[in-house]
Amino acid sequence: MAFQNSMMLLIGLLLSLSCLSQAIKANQSQFFSLMRNSVSGSALSDWNVSAGGKPFCNFTGVTCDHQGYVVKLDVSGFSLNGKFPAEVCSYLPKLRVLRLSNNKFTGEFPGSIVNCTFLEELNTSRLNQPGKLPDFSPMKSLRILDLSYNSYDGYFPMSITNLTNLEVVNFNEVEGFRLWQLPENISRLTKLKSMVFTTCRLHGRIPAAIGNMTSLVDLELSGNYLVGEIPAEMGLLKNLQQLELYYNSIVGNIPAELGNLTELRDMDISVNKLTGSIPESICRLPNLRVLQLYNNTLTGEIPGVIANSTTLAILSLYSNNLTGHVPQNLGQLSPMVVLDVSENNLSGPLPAEVCKRGKLLYLLVLENMFSGKLPDSYANCMYLLRFRVSHNRLEGSIPEGLLSLPHVSIIDLGYNYFTGPLANTIGKARNLSELFIQNNRISGVLPPGISGAVNLVKIDLSSNLLSGPIPSEIGNLRKLNLLLLQSNKLTSSIPDTLSLLKSLNVLDLSNNQLTGSIPESLSELLPNSINFSNNRLSGPIPLSLIKGGLVESFSGNPGLCMSVYVNSSDQSFPSCSKTYNRKKLNSIWAIVISVVLIILGAILFLKRRFSQEKSAIEHDETMSLSFFSYDVKSFHRISFDQREVIEAMVDKNIVGHGGSGTVYKIELSSGDVVAVKRLWSRKTKETTAEDQLYINKELKTEVDTLGSIRHKNIVKLYCYFSSLDCSLLVYEYMSNEYAYSSKATTKCDVYSFGVVLMELITGKKPVEPEFGESKNITFWVSNKVDTKEGAMEVLDKRLSGLFKDEMIQVLRIAIRCTYKAPARRPTMKEVVQLLIEADPCRFDTCKSSNKTKETSKCHQTKEPI
Repeated sequence: MAFQNSMMLLIGLLLSLSCLSQAIKANQSQFFSLMRNSVSGSALSDWNVSAGGKPFCNFTGVTCDHQGYVVKLDVSGFSLNGKFPAEVCSYLPKLRVLRLSNNKFTGEFPGSIVNCTFLEELNTSRLNQPGKLPDFSPMKSLRILDLSYNSYDGYFPMSITNLTNLEVVNFNEVEGFRLWQLPENISRLTKLKSMVFTTCRLHGRIPAAIGNMTSLVDLELSGNYLVGEIPAEMGLLKNLQQLELYYNSIVGNIPAELGNLTELRDMDISVNKLTGSIPESICRLPNLRVLQLYNNTLTGEIPGVIANSTTLAILSLYSNNLTGHVPQNLGQLSPMVVLDVSENNLSGPLPAEVCKRGKLLYLLVLENMFSGKLPDSYANCMYLLRFRVSHNRLEGSIPEGLLSLPHVSIIDLGYNYFTGPLANTIGKARNLSELFIQNNRISGVLPPGISGAVNLVKIDLSSNLLSGPIPSEIGNLRKLNLLLLQSNKLTSSIPDTLSLLKSLNVLDLSNNQLTGSIPESLSELLPNSINFSNNRLSGPIPLSLIKGGLVESFSGNPGLCMSVYVNSSDQSFPSCSKTYNRKKLNSIWAIVISVVLIILGAILFLKRRFSQEKSAIEHDETMSLSFFSYDVKSFHRISFDQREVIEAMVDKNIVGHGGSGTVYKIELSSGDVVAVKRLWSRKTKETTAEDQLYINKELKTEVDTLGSIRHKNIVKLYCYFSSLDCSLLVYEYMSNEYAYSSKATTKCDVYSFGVVLMELITGKKPVEPEFGESKNITFWVSNKVDTKEGAMEVLDKRLSGLFKDEMIQVLRIAIRCTYKAPARRPTMKEVVQLLIEADPCRFDTCKSSNKTKETSKCHQTKEPI
């Protein structure tokens, strides 16, 4: 009897479990139906929950155990839209891993997730979710928690200190919290390997108890408001590989105890208020690859033992008060990538072995007191991108190989005591964009071979001892934006080829010994800044240069004269009618030749005139006949006669030529003014009459679209005429910036690009109500950035954080692009270079951080200038 009862109980239990299993599976299926109805995205295309579809365990992003229970849901990076089901664990009770990052879910953080008591990993990063966070205490199984890049507000969830199984906790760039401090009981998380609390409103001191968290491998507290000293107990973190405390207000000395972190690979304590010297113990760390201590107030010498490192790749110590010499053998054992010790008080010779291992990209030592010669070994730095040694006391000649490095983009040798000539091999530097050797004692000629460095954008060789002519080959540097050769001993005439430098914005040839006349062709350039003063130039000053208000740029040239006075202030130069008569004799032959050419031209003109008059009669007849064959399409009510428009399309009314036709300004008898654009005929020998009657589909689409738009910033299209011979577009006439003429310049494109940059950095539209009536984003930004606080205020809160400095740098670029005066705006080439300099991820060091914050490390390699 007992046996029978036991069997009955067992059968009942099995039936119950079976029923429960079926119920759970039904709930799971219901969850996926709910997902398909509330969330959209192409990545869910195979989530077919209808009868006959594939089992949900085979859906993309879904993993089940052997019993068919969903244990992992990973839709990260699916770009899903909609509302994620809040009661996810009511449907998926066995869920262990939930990854929702990089989607576009709406709504606040689902507080019901805390009911997922079996959950081991929760990742809701990069959702930009608002709202307050719940009490996470029930989630005792949680090992990985990543809530980075969101807009949570209120109090930081201190409840995470109860999750003693946590191994990874990541709150990177969550800036909505109220100010909070690291609690002493954070040390309860003894299993924690990665603690990332960057840019999340953390303030106060670092608790000494952090030294008890000996499982830590990655500790990142950067971009916050930490104060006080670095606790010496941090030296107990024997497994620590990455330590980041940059962008805080930490004071005091760097603890020598940090030299006990023998596993440490990456240390960044930059941009704080540290004092004292660099401990030797840190420089002895056997695995250290990155050491960044820039923008502090450190003193003393760089420990010589650092040269014994076999792993050091990045050493960035700029903007401190360091003194003494840099170890000469620095880099002989380690694969140096970046050496930046700029803006210190370092002296002595430059380290000769720094690129012995052949990996050096950046060598930046500007604004120190280094002396001696440039080591010849620098010519072997084949991977070098930037070489900046300006504002030192260096001397001797410049190694030929240095000027011809294949990848270098900036060579900055200014404000030193270099002597000797420039090597002609500079033409091999095909990637060189900026060459600065101003204020030295360079002699000899400007080598013609410089024309081979075709990517040069800026050249400053001012205040040297250069002699001889300006090579005509310099006209091959078509990307050149700035050319400064003032205060040398250059002779001969100004080459006509300078007129080929269409991107040139600044040209200074003053204080030389140049002779001859100023080429008239330079009038085509009209750079923002031009200076030919204090030379030996003669002849007339080109009229267009005078009209540009640049008269003072020609002073100190007694032989110059003016053929026309534009205003009374120009009369510091004599009239060419008095001083230039002595050249009449040389002009006689030119006059004779001109007369002959005029006679020949007159004969050809009369012959053509008779032909044109005949054609004009025929044309008038054709116009009269073809007028009635125009197909007219109106988009607005028009009060003018089409014949009046056509008859007014004469040469005197032309205001511009474009790539597609001629534009006329026509004043109608009604008093209205319109702009008429006559499109070039598409007729060819092969076209048939049927082809000519067919309006180009793309043109028709464009015309229909423009005609249907009603916007104050878009020119109004009144109507469209088409015939066998041509097509006419009749617009509202606007007197000014460029739709009807050929006067638009690349400066307009630069302005537009600046507006786009502002949109990206601020997250605002070009026109917002908060800007004020009739105000736009450029007005709003320019009025905000007067102070650092104002600049921080305009940054998009969804993006700002570890990259605030870089964002402000890009914002400054945008402001330059939108200057009111077009001449003050940079060229697009300069903009690209400035953006490259603002890029925080210029090297592979960004890849060195194997953690969820992805790129927050990238800022480390930026240079000060």
